[in-house]
Amino acid sequence: MSVFQSHSVADTVELGKKLGEKLRKGDVVAYFGPMGMGKTAFTHGLAEGLGIDEKNVSSPTFALVHEYRGEKNTLYHFDMYRISGWDDLYSTGFFDYLDNNEILAVEWSENIENALPDNCIRIYFSHGENENDRTIEIIGDIL
Repeated sequence: MSVFQSHSVADTVELGKKLGEKLRKGDVVAYFGPMGMGKTAFTHGLAEGLGIDEKNVSSPTFALVHEYRGEKNTLYHFDMYRISGWDDLYSTGFFDYLDNNEILAVEWSENIENALPDNCIRIYFSHGENENDRTIEIIGDIL
C-alpha cells in the first residue's frame, strides 16, 4: 500500500502518469471515492503514462466507457456510477473487456466490487486537509 498527497489537479495527473508508466496489459485499476475527487484527472495521467496522446480524457458517465488508443496500449475508462446490479453490469460489456488483455480504469468500483478481479489495483480517493487536497491510497504491488 502507498499513500500520496495531492495538492492540485496537476499533482493528481502526475501521480496517474507515474502509475500508467508501470501498468501492463490486462491490468485493472479500480477507483473508489466520492464525486469530485480527481478520478478523471488521474485517468488523464494514466493515459499519458501509457503513451496515449489523448488531450480529451473525460468522464464516461453517460457513455459508460470511453476508449483511448495509443501505439502500444489501449485504455478503457469505465464509469459504474449508474450500475445497480448484475444485469446492468452485463449490459456494459465489462466482462468482455476484462478478457481483451487491455488496461481498464474503473470509476465507482464500489458499485461492482464483487465483479472486480482479485488482482486489481485499488485506488481510494478522499479529501485532504485543504479544499484542493486529496489523499490517494494505492493498494496493489505497482508503485
